[in-house]
Amino acid sequence: MIAAATQALVTQPVQIFLIVLAIILFAPLLLNKLKIPHIIGMIGAGVVVGPYGFNVLDNDSSFAIFGQVGLLYLMFLAGLEIDMYHLKLNLRRGLLFGVLTLTIPLILGVLTSVYLLHVDWTTAFLLGAMYASHTLLSYPVAARFGITKAPAVLIAIVGTIIAVIGALLVLAATVNVHEEGHFNPTAILLLMLRLALWVVVLLYAYPRIVRFFFKKYSDKVLQYVFVLTLVFLAACSAQFIGLEPVLGAFFAGLLLNRYVPISSPLMNSIEFVGNALFIPYFLISVGMMINVRVLGNVQTVTVAAIMLAVALGSKWLPAYIAQKINRLDGYSRNVMFGLTAAHTAVALAVVTVGYRMNMFDERILNSTIVVILITCALAPIITSAAAPKLKVKMMEEDGDIIRHTRINNTLIAVANPLTTPPLVEMAMLMRNDRGQHNFYAIHVRNENSKQAKNTSRSSLEAARRTGATADINILTLERFDLNTVTGILNTIEEREITEVILGIHRRVTIIDSFFGHKVEQLLRSTNRMVMITRCFIPVNTITRVVVWVPRDAQYETGFSRWVRALARLTRQVGCRITFCCPGDVQPLIRGVLYAENYGIRCEFNTIDSQDDIVLMANKIADDDLFVVIGARVQSVSYRPEMAELPGFLQKYFATNNIMMIYPEQFGEAPALTSFTDPMSSDIQSAPSPLLRNIKQRLRRLMGS
Repeated sequence: MIAAATQALVTQPVQIFLIVLAIILFAPLLLNKLKIPHIIGMIGAGVVVGPYGFNVLDNDSSFAIFGQVGLLYLMFLAGLEIDMYHLKLNLRRGLLFGVLTLTIPLILGVLTSVYLLHVDWTTAFLLGAMYASHTLLSYPVAARFGITKAPAVLIAIVGTIIAVIGALLVLAATVNVHEEGHFNPTAILLLMLRLALWVVVLLYAYPRIVRFFFKKYSDKVLQYVFVLTLVFLAACSAQFIGLEPVLGAFFAGLLLNRYVPISSPLMNSIEFVGNALFIPYFLISVGMMINVRVLGNVQTVTVAAIMLAVALGSKWLPAYIAQKINRLDGYSRNVMFGLTAAHTAVALAVVTVGYRMNMFDERILNSTIVVILITCALAPIITSAAAPKLKVKMMEEDGDIIRHTRINNTLIAVANPLTTPPLVEMAMLMRNDRGQHNFYAIHVRNENSKQAKNTSRSSLEAARRTGATADINILTLERFDLNTVTGILNTIEEREITEVILGIHRRVTIIDSFFGHKVEQLLRSTNRMVMITRCFIPVNTITRVVVWVPRDAQYETGFSRWVRALARLTRQVGCRITFCCPGDVQPLIRGVLYAENYGIRCEFNTIDSQDDIVLMANKIADDDLFVVIGARVQSVSYRPEMAELPGFLQKYFATNNIMMIYPEQFGEAPALTSFTDPMSSDIQSAPSPLLRNIKQRLRRLMGS
């Protein structure tokens, strides 16, 4: 690499940062009009302002630090945004692709280096490791087009893990042979043992640490700093055992994936900071390392042409073979090729080691820089060309084009600023991301006192702020009405609300009912779906959703709506869901889940009696969310025993996270008016065990 002859024109920190921000701001604006991926603009800008361009900025320690942080951030985001369910479904295909994208470039790289570049076998294997490795440089393109759950992307990610680990093992073995004069399998075996121990330690420690911290501290800034600390701890520990830090950052993303839902405020903060600052810094730093002046040397151009042909051909061939074996389309092949074509991080590490150990001359070093330059430019272009077509194909196969016409309007009834954020987060995690979903937060006050007005405005501001942190617009509604329920009902009709979510009220007296008279009145007065929830822990730390479903629930009008809502919640949180329901309900739940293609881990337990809900009390852990599907009086699935549900929940599930869902009833027909209070029972009016036993014996006698 040719050193810069003169000092950079700009050396002041404030001016340097201003130039970087200007590049980050104007590169996408300019290149979007030219239909060019802005990643290329960042790299190209780095070349122009760098020491091998107009020498405006020096590639100093600040770019080295921020560039490394950006690379780790990029790999962390790749692991964090992976859909773990679909990753497991594509794991076998990804492993096959990983073996192909490791061995084919390695073999072709070694043979061409020996017979065309005329280097020794040790150097050839070092170059083979450079060909085999790649960086997910164009992953932001896939994320921007919304294809991160596509099989091609998941296969490429698994292949990246295999290829990078394999390339690093080859690098370690080659360096060992060069230093000792012979191959020492003990050193490689020790590296693999350290890798296995590192994986086991992180697998055991990280989930426990994260759950403890998230339960104890709810401040989003602390949570963000805590997550980054874990990422760089994993990166440093990976470097300590002899691996690249990028592997540690990626593995940390996989481990934290479960605890950072896609629609959460924390995820929004992580993506915002990374895409706005750290990742662009990395791309600019890559451009600053590229020396375009080497293209003036004919010998270098010849070597670079050979190396570039090997680099691109050896990555296209595995994508082609994987496409044929897995019966994918051409767009998927091009996406896999685009994601695995760029050579940056590990390639730079390989050539740096080789140059430092006098295994490479300047001819190969400069040719490697050319390979990095061209592959970094081509990878985003290839991915950008194939990603939109693959997205359209995915939408057609999943039926997303039809489902986008579905509109959800969720009304969140907030009472005070302290309980508002968890309630809003729960609602956002059930957001329908395949169609239009509008959120409204309402606070109905019954008096015009200053305290009442402050409480109302503080609650609504908390709701609006919580939605804004996740980039979701929540329309706040402040109403004055002599009756809280009337205010909510009027809003339901005015805004065409499809579901209402509210928290369980705090009991004031011992004779107060479990849900409160306002909720009971609301249930009697509307046929919309009503969700009543109470969580003692953050929603993203829930490990399982357990759903109790009554008999004949499949005949209710809102059956598919609540199934979809719980499926979206489960998918966002990344946990599994267990449906405890009669056998004839299970096929219809499966039908809704498979038709919508949610891709969640679901289990089914067969229950035949409401009495089983008491037996479930010992099986619901503190980290579970227990969901009970209720029914209004005179509905199809209503049973007289359901009047006892509030008493059961109060007695047996007082310390559990619970949600009570009353499905939508009777379509657009007006709500039924009944003098019977479906939720009037409380812990004092619930039937005694003796009376319950007498009723059960009478049923058995009548049945016989």
